[in-house]
Amino acid sequence: MKNTLYPLKFHPILKDKIWGGEKLKSLLHKDSKLPNVGESWEISDVDGDTSIVSNGSLESQSLKHLLNTYKADLIGEKNYRQFGDKFPLLIKFIDAKEDLSIQLHPNDELAAKRHNSFGKTEMWYVMQADKDANLIVDFNQKMTPELYLEHLNNNSLTEILNFDKVKTGDTYFIEVGRVHAIGAGVLLAEIQQTSDITYRIYDWDRTDDAGNARELHTELAIDAIGFDMPDNFRVSYDTTFNQSNALVSCPYFTTNYLKVDTELARENTYDSFMIYICVDGEAEIKIGEVTQIIKKGETILIPAAITTFQIVAEDATLLEVYV
Repeated sequence: MKNTLYPLKFHPILKDKIWGGEKLKSLLHKDSKLPNVGESWEISDVDGDTSIVSNGSLESQSLKHLLNTYKADLIGEKNYRQFGDKFPLLIKFIDAKEDLSIQLHPNDELAAKRHNSFGKTEMWYVMQADKDANLIVDFNQKMTPELYLEHLNNNSLTEILNFDKVKTGDTYFIEVGRVHAIGAGVLLAEIQQTSDITYRIYDWDRTDDAGNARELHTELAIDAIGFDMPDNFRVSYDTTFNQSNALVSCPYFTTNYLKVDTELARENTYDSFMIYICVDGEAEIKIGEVTQIIKKGETILIPAAITTFQIVAEDATLLEVYV
């Protein structure tokens, strides 16, 4: 007999990274003894890194098992027809103590052909940024494959990259093919397709503890880079209280900004699961007599079968995500 579905929380999957720091532990209260925690995978169905439920009667069950068991009740009819027993999104928090590598992601066609994977369209919401911290997104001039390779081979790639100083609340949409990197001092929430395929094109000449340079993907990347993409990666949005303010809407996910200081009735009309990522404050998710608290640095999945609920908060900032 199936248990009744309810708002689901998961154990974070923490990743030690050469560029990681302490903010996931100190600011978002992730429990880890890892020295350089760079990523907290909040909801994941990546092979080998499947999320495990941390609350309620389904505690200790995997997201994969839930999909196999509840199917459309978990993710929605249209999503189940499209994705089957594969959860379509990966939700992360990322702390860059040092600059991440300059990288990009392949589109669905290339990722399927080369890696049997989805592509990796993603977005970033900056939760905290140190003074003068930046993101690298795209090029600072009109680019061609020839000019790109000239700078890559001359070790002068950074001269043609676009650096943006950022602050809390800045939001970026990173389409497949767009060259990008998270700069040192940035803590952000990332929403992306379920994929772990990254083409690294430059890594600041870093080496690991054994003195080895990290692998670069120069040949794979050249066919995947978008050399003539529009300057539309910075996201402008409204911040009206107690309503969904559009951030990003694309074929892979929709994300809204939600600032709550009251009891707010929500209705799921999307035939989709809904995810809430708490980026500031804390809120209660109420369904009948059942209440689940979500605090800054936490993420909750509301199954598609739950169509009405309330969000109660005195002062909370949430990202609302669905497909």
